[in-house]
Amino acid sequence: MTSQPSWNPEQYLRFADERLRPVLDLIGRIAHPAPQRVVDLGCGAGNALPLLAARFPGATVTGVDGSADMLRKATDAGFPVQQADIAQWTPEEPVDVLFSNAALHWLGDHEGLFPRLLGFLAPGGVLAVQMPSMHAEPLRARQDAIARSGPWADRLAGIASAPPILSAGAYYDLLRPRVATLDLWFTEYLHVLRGPDPVVQWAMGTSLRPYLDALTEEERPAFLRDYAAAMRSAYPPQADGCVLLPFRRLFLLASL
Repeated sequence: MTSQPSWNPEQYLRFADERLRPVLDLIGRIAHPAPQRVVDLGCGAGNALPLLAARFPGATVTGVDGSADMLRKATDAGFPVQQADIAQWTPEEPVDVLFSNAALHWLGDHEGLFPRLLGFLAPGGVLAVQMPSMHAEPLRARQDAIARSGPWADRLAGIASAPPILSAGAYYDLLRPRVATLDLWFTEYLHVLRGPDPVVQWAMGTSLRPYLDALTEEERPAFLRDYAAAMRSAYPPQADGCVLLPFRRLFLLASL
C-alpha cells in the first residue's frame, strides 16, 4: 500500500528553487480570463500561493493540504488555508482554477479522482496539474529494491512511496470526452544539485518519507547509507562535484 507520509517543510524547501520551476511553468500556461476562486490542492509549504495570487490578482487563493506542519509554513505567506485529506476534499462552492502541483501522484484511483476533480469546477473552469513521472527511474526504483532486500524488509512490507501515475494516453482518454480543451505535455528538468549526497537529500523531502517514517531510528542510518551508495552510482558527480538529476514531470491542463 501507499502510506501517508509525514512532511518536513524545511527538508522539502532545501531545493525550493528547483521545485518551483514546474510551478512557474504550469501557472504560466493557465488560460482563464478572470477567475474568482483559485484553490491549490496539496499546497504543501505554500510556495505556489503568492505566485497564483500574482497571476490572478482578482481571485481568492486558498491552499488545501493534509499536513499541519506544511500548513503552518504556508500560513506565513498570508493566504487562507484549509487542512483536509486531499483525496476526500470537496469545495464549498465551484472553483474557477483548481491547481495541484506534485501532490495528486500520492493518491490512487486516478480514473475516479480526475473526473471527480472536474466536477468541482465552475463553468469555464480549469484543472491544472503537475505530477512527477519518475517511478521507473533509479531515484524511485532503488527505494523499493532496498526496502525489500535489507534487514528491514519485514518492517517495510506493505510500505511504498507514491504509486505510478497513468500513461499520458490514459489521461487523454479519461479526460478528453469530459472537457472543452485538454493540453498534456512532459518536461524533463535537469537539476544541478550540490552538497553531500544531494539526491538523497532531495528524496528525503519527498519520496523517501514513507520508508523513513516506518523505520526505527536505529535502522534509518543503514537504510540511507545503502540508498546513498545506489544514488552515487546512478547519478555520479560531475567534474566540479555537482550532481545532475534528470526529473521528468507530466503536466495536464483541462478546461471546461
